[in-house]
Order: sequence, then C-alpha cells, then structure tokens
Amino acid sequence: MREQYHTSELTERDLAAHPMEQFARWFEDAARRGDVHEPNAMVVATATPDGRPSARTVLLKHYDARGFVFFTNYDSRKGGELAANPHASLLFPWHPIARQVIVTGRVARVGRDETAAYFRTRPHGSQLGAWASAQSSVIGSRAELLARYEELAARHPEGEQVPVPPHWGGFLVVPDTVEFWQGHENRLHDRLRYVRRAHGEGGGEDWRVERLAP
Repeated sequence: MREQYHTSELTERDLAAHPMEQFARWFEDAARRGDVHEPNAMVVATATPDGRPSARTVLLKHYDARGFVFFTNYDSRKGGELAANPHASLLFPWHPIARQVIVTGRVARVGRDETAAYFRTRPHGSQLGAWASAQSSVIGSRAELLARYEELAARHPEGEQVPVPPHWGGFLVVPDTVEFWQGHENRLHDRLRYVRRAHGEGGGEDWRVERLAP
C-alpha cells in the first residue's frame, strides 16, 4: 500500500521563531480541517529506566509556551514509567494532511491547582471514571468495572461535585526537540526540527532549526 503526498514545500523561512508558535499554527490548521479526526490525539511513548518502551494514544488537553499537558492516572503504566524515567516522546499523526509533529522532552507533574481546574471541566461521567478505573491493573471482568462505576454514581449523583482523585493528574512535557514533518512525493519529505540550546551565564534558552534527511 502506497500513497503519494502532494503538498507544498516547508522551508526554514516558513517557521515561527519558537516551536510552540509553530505548533499552534499547525494545530489550528489541523483543527479547521474536517478530515483530521481528534487533532489533539497524540501517541505518548515512555520507557522504563532499563529502556523498555511502551506507547499509547492520549488526548492533549493544553499547550502553551511551557509545552504540552495531558492528564492521566499516576498509577497507570505510563505514570509509573514517567515517575521512574521522566522523559517522553509525543507524536501527532495528522495523516489526512500528510503532517506529523514529533516531540521529545522532559516530563513533570503539573500543580494540583491546575489539575483540579481541568478536572472540574470534565463531564460528570468522566470524573467518575477517573475513580472507577485503576488504570493498567488487571481486573476480573468488565462487569466488575461497571459495578464500581455504578457504586460511585450512586454516591456522587449528577450535579454533585466529585472530588479530584489523589492518584490522578496532569503531566507537562517540556520539549527539548520538536520536529515538523511534511510529506512529499517520492518520499522526499520535509523534516525541520527545533532543538533547544542553553546559552549565557543567565541560563537563557533559544532554539536552532535543523533539516533532517527523510
């Protein structure tokens, strides 16, 4: 199975000065396109300290100059791996527009205030689900999971505030590299990567851009 990508060239002069500005441009483009389903869906890859990787699809919930934020159960497989090895890679696979964004970076938990503020915006059922599921643990059956959910729904009916689970919260991925991939014919894709660099006694940071062979 093959597909030729027919797109415009991506050049260094097209890029914003900061990778998060460039990400905002591409994300807004993807969000406007009706053929990109859930443009905030990203593959999050983590690894154990001895280098055994795992990956899963997670929804991006916020981005700003700091980086990329997603929320999860801290006791899940990814939560445990990030606690032991606080580095991750993100991949935004926007196949219908022949674009990808690939991020590598350091990871830290967001503050509880930021977690609580986001948790309050979740639908009631999703709030209950964060309590009902001991994510990544082995369970006996789906019936067991649903029974736990119904028990919580009876305890916290619709319209009642659900407390934020202590084991649930946000992670911030602070990028060290951000690659913008644009597909082209004959597999001669454009790959422009921002790389963070520190300079000066004050520890200020800026970015260099490098072009990678496809």
